[in-house]
Amino acid sequence: MEKENSMIEEIKLPEISENVDSGVVIEVLVKSGDFVEKEQPIVELETEKATFEVPSPIAGKVTEINVNEDDEVKVGQVILKIDTEAEATQKETETQESRRPADEQKDAANTTPEEPKATKELPPEKQESAARENEQAQAVEPPSQPARKEASASPAVRRLARELGIDISEVAISGAGNKVTQEDVKTYAKGVIAAGENRRAGGVTARALPDFSKWGQIKREKMSVTRKKIADTLSYAWSQIPHVTQYDQADITGLEQFRAEYSKRVEEAGGKLTITSILLKIVAWALKAFPKFNSSVDAEADEIIFKDYCHISVAVDTQRGLLVPVVRDVDKKTILQLSVELSDMSDRTRNNKLAPDEMVGGNFTISNLGGIGGTGFSPIIYWPQVAILGIARACERCRYIKGEPQRRMILPLSLSYDHRIIDGSEGVRFLRFVVEKLEKPFLLAIDE
Repeated sequence: MEKENSMIEEIKLPEISENVDSGVVIEVLVKSGDFVEKEQPIVELETEKATFEVPSPIAGKVTEINVNEDDEVKVGQVILKIDTEAEATQKETETQESRRPADEQKDAANTTPEEPKATKELPPEKQESAARENEQAQAVEPPSQPARKEASASPAVRRLARELGIDISEVAISGAGNKVTQEDVKTYAKGVIAAGENRRAGGVTARALPDFSKWGQIKREKMSVTRKKIADTLSYAWSQIPHVTQYDQADITGLEQFRAEYSKRVEEAGGKLTITSILLKIVAWALKAFPKFNSSVDAEADEIIFKDYCHISVAVDTQRGLLVPVVRDVDKKTILQLSVELSDMSDRTRNNKLAPDEMVGGNFTISNLGGIGGTGFSPIIYWPQVAILGIARACERCRYIKGEPQRRMILPLSLSYDHRIIDGSEGVRFLRFVVEKLEKPFLLAIDE
């Protein structure tokens, strides 16, 4: 926040979370002339980690809005300006706003940047196609700036280029200062793809798509920031990590009795006693018993990074895609505490109320698709983690116990792990450890 004069202050995008330096504006929640209270939401942003509202740090009258919907806003960029001495005129402002004609208010809210003159002079029916052709022509044009031996770029920009398989010295610089930005890297990548060059992007060969409209009607839909991040993360993980998936089954007949016995107590505390909340505790035990699963691979340094803390990511199905909030210090919490925390975190994730820093720092992931269905699946590891546990839907099966057939509830499990540091025998032992704990619920009761 930076003073412009005695009354007007600039409201800038604050630091969001670690490794997140920008967001896309989903909605501007105020308009010029509005009076805002301190901590009142002013814009809604979507980042690669979460969707959240940015509050105003001060109260006053909005004098200027500097962003529009779909704009990418960087940390430190001015969002809007506020007259801090206009508090006394709040009622007068509200009265004047209520007197404005409805059409005028609508026009003001929908103000967009002026189109280029050349496009505006075309007939209306040709403006859209001309703008699209111009955009495509710019995208297809391959980068022409000569390669530099040493490119100036921040660590975040270099990491992005590395993940996309791009030599940063080949990226053209768009602005002043001889410094490569994230936008420069993205523009270069788009140019390479549009030109149909066989470049390696995250380990996957980029190829030009055919014209699908030749065979029938099509519809294009822009990928959201969240969906693009999911695609980038999973593509990178799949190309960089040699996956092995181990399968097993757990007899959870006794565990279901355990859940029935304790579920009411958990509900009274505000949570739900689910298979996932119980597995959080079991996985925390397993990570202590098998420390390689609680590590990350530093390929550049040829080192394994072991972690002494236990933060576990839990995949949550939302309208925006599969998101992975993190439950922290799982090893230090009871199943009751974990059940309450997981219920709250899942609700906030689905309602876009999760803070960006609640989506990072996980050591291991649990993905439970049993509520939807399926008999099993092979989950993709969530880089830079080295393993992920998948849970499918439990079903009744006939099992022979001491020679007698019995109906038992069987839970399918799948464990994907990084074969660079985890051998098959270790993968089997880890998964058997989880199965044995699921099959002995009295151990859970003793732990509680």
